[in-house]
Amino acid sequence: MHLVYPAVLAALLFCTGLYGVLARRNAILVLMSVELMLNAVNLNLVAFDVWLRDELHAGQALTLFTIAIAAAEIGIGLAIVLQVHRNRGTSDVDRLRDLRDDAPDTGPDTDRPDREEKAEAAA
Repeated sequence: MHLVYPAVLAALLFCTGLYGVLARRNAILVLMSVELMLNAVNLNLVAFDVWLRDELHAGQALTLFTIAIAAAEIGIGLAIVLQVHRNRGTSDVDRLRDLRDDAPDTGPDTDRPDREEKAEAAA
């Protein structure tokens, strides 16, 4: 088996996922792009495992572990995105300023009294 074909396909998948993470604003599309990137890594793991003729099949075992971790990650990530969408009304990643620690209070919602109450409660 030639190693070039799965390596090129994995590179294309990874680049597509990276573009999706950097360019998308919807949190669900960002999670899907992360899954594309993980699948590219899995493809590389299996391809190199077959190419090296590993007797322990460590690449395939690590791929199964990665798939299990990715399933847990997408389950928890989707639950967080749904909860944020219920609370905020949007899943736009750029609008989620309240999740940052050092977010400056600049914007149309700076005169809200609940921000001052949160600051007093945190102090």
